[in-house]
Amino acid sequence: MSELFHENPPSSTKPISLAGESIPPTRVSGAQGVLSPFTRRRFLAASSGLFGIGALGSLSGCADSTSATPAGTAKTPAELTPSPTAGAVAASDAPEVADLKFGIIALTDCSPIVIAHEKGLFKKYGINSTVSKGASWAAIRDGLSNGDIQATHMLIGMPIASTMGLLGSPKKPMVVPWLLNRNGQAITLKAAFKGKVTNDPKALKPFVDEAKTKGTPMTFAMTFPPGTHAMWMRYYLAAGGIHPDKDVALTTVPPPQMVANMKVDKMDGYCVGEPWNARAIADGIGFTSITTQEMWPDHPEKVCAFTAEFAEKNPKTVKAVLKALHEASVWLDNMDNRPEQAEIVSAATYINCPKEIILGRLQGHYDMGDGRSMQDKNYMIFHDRNCNYPQLKYCKWWLTQFRRWGMVEGTPDYDGIAKQVMRPDLYEEAMKEIGYAHGGASSDPETFFDGITFDPADPEKYATSFAINSLK
Repeated sequence: MSELFHENPPSSTKPISLAGESIPPTRVSGAQGVLSPFTRRRFLAASSGLFGIGALGSLSGCADSTSATPAGTAKTPAELTPSPTAGAVAASDAPEVADLKFGIIALTDCSPIVIAHEKGLFKKYGINSTVSKGASWAAIRDGLSNGDIQATHMLIGMPIASTMGLLGSPKKPMVVPWLLNRNGQAITLKAAFKGKVTNDPKALKPFVDEAKTKGTPMTFAMTFPPGTHAMWMRYYLAAGGIHPDKDVALTTVPPPQMVANMKVDKMDGYCVGEPWNARAIADGIGFTSITTQEMWPDHPEKVCAFTAEFAEKNPKTVKAVLKALHEASVWLDNMDNRPEQAEIVSAATYINCPKEIILGRLQGHYDMGDGRSMQDKNYMIFHDRNCNYPQLKYCKWWLTQFRRWGMVEGTPDYDGIAKQVMRPDLYEEAMKEIGYAHGGASSDPETFFDGITFDPADPEKYATSFAINSLK
């Protein structure tokens, strides 16, 4: 295969957008309340004109609307229109910093931040929000580290790696007081493997072995080395008897560029969030081998992260953000709202993908692109099932994978790092102030699709138990 377009490319290679040219970060600001259907259509039309570089064009989708009311202890607001006194929070609760820039990447799971912005929920809690779309996860990380943005949509492994200074990340302590979503990612293989590989990675191994023998190892892409997509891809390959560090080439590509790279045969497969797996199917270039919720049901995925320094200086600001995200997340998990969600986030300023492609999997309709289909009960969620609680065990699991794949030398401080990064205290304080009864901390074991169970009580035993590893 020819050279890939990388997230951090050599000087001779320029990152491409889906239209073949780089797209700088775009910013949207000033949302004051709920957009009416008319004003929202005007907004989407205007944004398509102003930010149409790299637009994908319209593709027809095939998703039927479903309706359900989410389970949970919070009351779903009848409307999310801020009250006439929105922004007039009590002086004792007023955020220390009112003007905040939020970073996002063009993925469906940026929705809580986008909806809180578009629906005026940040404003309701005293935050003047601006949303900035980053070109890559590295750009998002650097923006948070240097203060260009104050809060961000992030892969759960990124604040852990930044706190530890791993894998090229500048050492910058970060905290996670909020999980944005669970589920909703997938592993896409190119169309040539249709009928040869389904959801069992063992079926992929003969092709990997053949390519390696010929001296042209297969190439798989993920979005950031310590992130979720990297860990799902590594786990998938290893479960099939494939060593990700020895048998294949792994490379880093920003989410919106995955489809473009596969179109020109730059990779054999990738792991990314939606809608870029569904997009590959719509374009006829790939199919979904497996969803990440099949690998680990209700797994954690993205977070809202802050630097530790910012959170320490501005706890009321952080809690104001969490309160707004809570309302947005409750709204998102009312399935009646998913069509509107897809319409809003499909805009060029956010995801830049036809809403029909986004909506199907948001509703649990999974056409895998190779003849398989399912109605998945473990579709992407944003609030239900205690989704947002920053569980320490999730940080510990990421540390086991850093250990397994040689990203750290020796045994990491599982408990210490988890307590430093995950901040349930901030989450619990914010939820108490709005009267929300959350599900609390969990130390329950988690079982994966290969039958292996992670017990957070003994992470080191788990980390060193895998036959395929790169332990140091």
